[in-house]
Amino acid sequence: MNRRKFVRNTAILGAGLTLSKLPAFANYSFPVARVAAEKRNFSSKVIEDTILQFQSGVKDKELGWLFGNCFPNTLDTTVTYTNKNGVPDTYVITGDIDAMWLRDSSAQVWPYLYFINKDKNLQKLIAGVINRQSVCVLRDPYANAFYDDPNKTGQWKNDVTDMKPGLHERKWEIDSLCYPIRLAYRYWKLTGDTAPFDTQWLSAIKLTLKTFREQQRKTNDGPYHFQRNTAWATDGVAMNGYGYPVKPIGLICSAFRPSDDATIFSFLIPSNFFAVVSLKQASEMVEKIAGDASTAAELTALAAEVEQAIQTHGVIEHSQYGKIYAYEVNGYGSYNLMDDANVPSLLGLPYLNAISNVDPVYQNTRKILLSLNNPFFFKGKAGEGIGGPHAGKDMIWPLGIIIRGLTSDNDEEIKYCITMLKNSNVGTGFMHESFNKNDATIFTRKWFAWANTIFGEFLWETYQTKPHLLV
Repeated sequence: MNRRKFVRNTAILGAGLTLSKLPAFANYSFPVARVAAEKRNFSSKVIEDTILQFQSGVKDKELGWLFGNCFPNTLDTTVTYTNKNGVPDTYVITGDIDAMWLRDSSAQVWPYLYFINKDKNLQKLIAGVINRQSVCVLRDPYANAFYDDPNKTGQWKNDVTDMKPGLHERKWEIDSLCYPIRLAYRYWKLTGDTAPFDTQWLSAIKLTLKTFREQQRKTNDGPYHFQRNTAWATDGVAMNGYGYPVKPIGLICSAFRPSDDATIFSFLIPSNFFAVVSLKQASEMVEKIAGDASTAAELTALAAEVEQAIQTHGVIEHSQYGKIYAYEVNGYGSYNLMDDANVPSLLGLPYLNAISNVDPVYQNTRKILLSLNNPFFFKGKAGEGIGGPHAGKDMIWPLGIIIRGLTSDNDEEIKYCITMLKNSNVGTGFMHESFNKNDATIFTRKWFAWANTIFGEFLWETYQTKPHLLV
């Protein structure tokens, strides 16, 4: 089922309930929400031990219950691990959609990286994700989501783009090529294992570099175009599928946001920030692992060019907040002021190590993003947070609240985020894609593994650094 249809079908799930009718969890024996052990896709002793450690160390039993459900959700329900000719291979679905997004698959397994040196099987599973992602990138660097079966065609097979078998969707998003690099770099730094970084991986990195350069659009619009026969405006790209004109200023065009919604202005600033980080990481790996100094230099040069262009064209002067980062620009002076909950976001730049959370321009930007001056910041009886066009007006994304917490140093703010997230589960035991600002029982996607796993990451980081906030 596609995301749009799922949003429509699940927006009224639980609408017959009210928050006042939910059980008082302090005196409630929590129902079994996690899939039974014998039905789990993958099990890791270190993850199970981590769950027990958290639950024994945190007095809030509801948080312990949520952590036990959410943190292992990717392993329990979305991964398929195999060994092909002695090489690990891992297919990762998002949850309710049987397709592997380069972004989601990276983000879903990211929190487990901290434990892989204690569990070789878990390490192999993540190595398998890296291997599979290289195959996907080489299949089509402009695609965002892939099927396990390279011959399968799906519901978007008639999109007006260079569609081919094996692709679930072909929406060009900068972050689709950044996330695999982020995962690979952290894996390498933690383990020292270079087995996944073979000639296939190097070819994928070189293709990533080529694709980024094409989408700088210095001489022409490049090879990518996309149109779809749909009633959803954010599922199509204007101007014959190439997007509105941009001025070649060194930034990289992204036809779509990490929400899979079309950009308004193609220079998506948070994704360009992410590209800078990824290009630098790829350069280091290519030089030290592959010994390819020439490609490493090209990657570094592009990172420097994009970084300079962000500071020149991505910073604007706001009458109330001072210097802030725009969400999107076109190089001609037009800009879009907003943020979307999906990462990369402006709010999430420190989470991606793209900028310090004390950077003055980021702090100014953060203030506007977490206010009603951001058109996609919603505040109501059930909570407050950033959403986006994807789920619609008044729908807050737990992912945005999680990122707010992960990028904050303020104890009160972190605890506030945890409380909102805890309340948003409304007895289901899991996070959701979005919930209504006035009634969390109105939500979308009851099975969304990225939100579940990153919520587990947020709770575990808080437990490690600020355990007093979980009392």
